[in-house]
Amino acid sequence: MISYRAKAEAAAGCLRPLCPAPPRIGILTGTGLGDIAGRLEAAARIDYENIPYYPRSTVESHAGRMVLGKWRGRPVMVMQGRCHLYEGYTPREVAFPVRVMQTLGVRILVVLNAAGGLRATFSPGEVMVISDHLNLTGQTPLAGANEDDWGVRFPDMSAAYDRDLHALALTAGRKAGLSMRAGVYAGLSGPSLETPAEVRYLQAAGADAVGFSTVMEVLAAVHANMRVLGLSILTNVHRPDRPEPASVEDIIALAQRTAPHLEHLLDVLMEDIDD
Repeated sequence: MISYRAKAEAAAGCLRPLCPAPPRIGILTGTGLGDIAGRLEAAARIDYENIPYYPRSTVESHAGRMVLGKWRGRPVMVMQGRCHLYEGYTPREVAFPVRVMQTLGVRILVVLNAAGGLRATFSPGEVMVISDHLNLTGQTPLAGANEDDWGVRFPDMSAAYDRDLHALALTAGRKAGLSMRAGVYAGLSGPSLETPAEVRYLQAAGADAVGFSTVMEVLAAVHANMRVLGLSILTNVHRPDRPEPASVEDIIALAQRTAPHLEHLLDVLMEDIDD
């Protein structure tokens, strides 16, 4: 049976000829955010289904396409959509794109997602720079035999999200005219949205936003010794004492409306980021 490592190398081998230069920055987009890839110059596109062993996204608003090119002269690869645990994928399958990026030489991972805010002071449409996360899925892509030349057996998570990139993103966001927040992201398995009791629990645990993605990919990226920047668009704000129904359609619509502002943030960031 082909190994996980060999699968990553096969997928990277398929993508390498499409790269105008070896990519150093990987951008993983989430719900309603895939159009950001339109900023890439000299871009090549390939559907996930045409990449060996690559997991296919089944979620609405996730195009399921890799875009490779340059952003302000920097070689970048952008994932238009991701897969999730709730789609039935294993943690290693969810993290597989990060292993492909690692094989291609990516050193910085920018992870974007749509999330629900957990603080009354937050507002829909704001962007939260992730300072830390809570892995509440009970799962990890690092279980099983360790690939020692991919990373150490017990990766340190005390600074999973790069502090310099965090500060740079806050500055870039303000330059772009965005309302910026910083906080802790809670990763759940989904797909059911949170009950009021669960919201209270997450607030008590110190979470500032909640979603169904990001954590598996970040664990793999930290293991790979990548620098990680996490950005959440706050699509709704939970108020457990006055709960309001939330629909996926409304979440996607707000993410899509906010995406151009996030694109502007990334454009400013690309001027100053040290890859």
